[in-house]
Amino acid sequence: MSVKVSIIIRCYNEEQHIGRLLDSIMDQTLQDFEIIVVDSGSTDSTRDIASNYPVRMLSIQPSEFSFGRSLNMGCTAARGNFIVIASAHIYPVYRDWVEQLLVPFSNPRVALVYGKQRGDENTKYSEHRVFSRWFPDISRPIQDYPFCNNANAAIRRSIWLNMPYNESLPGLEDVDWANRAIQAGYILSYVAEAEIIHVHDETPQRIYNRYRREAIAMKRIFPYEHFSLWDFLRLFVANVVNDWYHALHDRVLHLYLVQIVMFRLMQFWGTYRGFSLRGQMTATLKQTFYYPNTWKRSRPQRRAAPELQIREANAEIDRARESYD
Repeated sequence: MSVKVSIIIRCYNEEQHIGRLLDSIMDQTLQDFEIIVVDSGSTDSTRDIASNYPVRMLSIQPSEFSFGRSLNMGCTAARGNFIVIASAHIYPVYRDWVEQLLVPFSNPRVALVYGKQRGDENTKYSEHRVFSRWFPDISRPIQDYPFCNNANAAIRRSIWLNMPYNESLPGLEDVDWANRAIQAGYILSYVAEAEIIHVHDETPQRIYNRYRREAIAMKRIFPYEHFSLWDFLRLFVANVVNDWYHALHDRVLHLYLVQIVMFRLMQFWGTYRGFSLRGQMTATLKQTFYYPNTWKRSRPQRRAAPELQIREANAEIDRARESYD
């Protein structure tokens, strides 16, 4: 059966969120779609919940997982002319979310479309600020720089057939794909009307790991980029002060004073450490990035303070770096 759109959902232990996303998809105004769920080893009830909906379930072994590889698996199975990509822990704000993502494809030069993201009540204050900066309220029909985000995006399948995702990157496979599309003469489009809620309630360690692996990927995609210790200090201080100013204006500074410092510290220290890493990632480091909860359980059972978690993560990277030096 021919379909217009294939919706690919990547998931790992998303029992709290995937049902809400699938309910929202089933309520979309555009119904000419198929849903492909790519699960990477869930140990909770994610797969059972998804099986209650009309989805095709694909599985990827944790040892084989990367963001790009799971996407390529889903895209290979897709039958639609357009591929909508969604994280399992998002849900659309409006019933025409899919339709809005498809509008810019009327321009044959558009290879990728991405939509607006906002947080929920559990989102860190600083991440609310990140979302508002990265995903403004005004659409950009023509974008010639490679920023995008695969938590809420769509691509033209005919282009993917000749240009699959890079499976070796630890993150930013979306930015890498967008960069190659632009180099091939295509453009991107940002649609503020295709809005979703992105549920992020991460521990300091998870924030640190996310920005660290994205920095490693950034360094590989754009080798001329750098992030020095001075960049860390400058951006950390500037963003903390800026967040404090806005929190004061919003009359919530007393609630988020310490949280703001911790988020920005993890964001920029993770970025600095990622740019500092030499060589390829070890299997242990990949485990830390993709399956952090499993990695934590392999260590002695205890609730470590954020400072201790940071020291342990830094020690893990130092050991990896020493093996390359």
